[in-house]
Amino acid sequence: MDAEQLRENAHIMVDFIADYYKSIENFPVLSQVEPGYLRKLLPDSAPNQPESLQNVLDDVQAKILPGVTHWQSPNYFAYYPSNSSVAGFLGEMLSAGINMVGFSWITSPAATELEMIVLDWLGKLLKLPQDFLSTGQGGGVIQGTASEAVLVVLVAARDKVLRRLGKNALQKLVVYASDQTHSALQKACQIGGIHPENCKLLKTDSSTDYALSPDLLSKAISDDISLGLIPFFLCGTVGTTSSTAADPLLALGKITKSNGIWFHVDAAYAGSACICPEYRPYIDGVEEADSFNMNAHKWFLTNFDCSALWVKDRNALIQSLSTNPEFLKNKASQANDVVDYKDWQIPLGRRFRSLKLWMVLRLYGLENLQCYIRNHINLAKCFEGLVAADSRFEVVTPRIFSLVCFRLLPPDNSEDHGNSLNHDLLDAVNSTGKIFLSHTVLSGKYILRFAVGAPLTEERHVTAAWKVLQDETSALSRSL
Repeated sequence: MDAEQLRENAHIMVDFIADYYKSIENFPVLSQVEPGYLRKLLPDSAPNQPESLQNVLDDVQAKILPGVTHWQSPNYFAYYPSNSSVAGFLGEMLSAGINMVGFSWITSPAATELEMIVLDWLGKLLKLPQDFLSTGQGGGVIQGTASEAVLVVLVAARDKVLRRLGKNALQKLVVYASDQTHSALQKACQIGGIHPENCKLLKTDSSTDYALSPDLLSKAISDDISLGLIPFFLCGTVGTTSSTAADPLLALGKITKSNGIWFHVDAAYAGSACICPEYRPYIDGVEEADSFNMNAHKWFLTNFDCSALWVKDRNALIQSLSTNPEFLKNKASQANDVVDYKDWQIPLGRRFRSLKLWMVLRLYGLENLQCYIRNHINLAKCFEGLVAADSRFEVVTPRIFSLVCFRLLPPDNSEDHGNSLNHDLLDAVNSTGKIFLSHTVLSGKYILRFAVGAPLTEERHVTAAWKVLQDETSALSRSL
């Protein structure tokens, strides 16, 4: 690689990205293209000769960007955020420039050791128990996503039980979670060999604000034990995808501990808010958990992908995921061995992801990160107030973090509780291209979700989004 050629082209690329962000509000937030659009615009084979970077970027502008849904747009309010930042960009650039594959300590000692240090830093900001830090028997590891994290710990929990009871016990293993838990858990069970009927998603309702009831969990465990089944894994959630429901970790943790069940806490979205003292109580009880996960790439200004997972017993992961029989035989019980992160994850290869998290923590600092989170929560409060002040709408669940769940109230004679009405409203709003919202279903009702979290969102974007909703509601009413 020619260093000067890199310098020249990198400057062009940085300018292109900076201009993209400068004009991002001009794009429809939700891509308006039809399936298969790109095949009609690009050649059916790769070029024989090199093309200029400028020609490629011209095609990005004309052909790729129209097919992009702009997650970083200040008018993006769908799903949960996927944050980017200057610090995150710089970390990604440096990681790409070094381009190492850090599967073991020796492949790049700094990559392993920085990951240990930076996850200890983040763990301390979250006030995680000492057991989760690398100075004890546990430690942190950066996974790609929360889906990978739950798979890794489920496999570790499964193998821990099977080593004790034998492989034939697999068909009796039972997993528990609320019916609000992300579908990644069901996928992990499928990959991990857990029988589909033994993945028990326990019903929630508005009486607990869609959090898992400890009494319901206790009864399910008791019933399954009486049938000869083996309860072994619970996934609790703080900040569910549907409505940001927060399961009562302390009560659930006591139940799992008394029954020898691995307790995993998924705080993929809401974990970021817990660096703020006023939101930290939502993970009280994490000391009872065996593992804890949050996505720094959601709401923590760290570019995708960067999912932080902590475990109390790192040897539980190693014994399930290591491919080195001699290591398992001789060293798995030694707490202070050199860490090989390939034994903490599904793939062997891994990128230098800790660089971007390290740069985010250093270039922003705790106080700025807390202000960033609080600002989004305040913007969500602002939107919640606008909804509550309009008698045509209702706020459906209590707002905890920066998600507002709401709906347009149906006429009294509505046969489907206003589900098609709210579906039509969502379609109309998203079709404008001005904003992008998503939906969920709670207690059989179709609910609109307004999630604040894009780095560029300001109050003016929130009020403009509400204006779009009001306008489309009025147009919908006229057409009925």
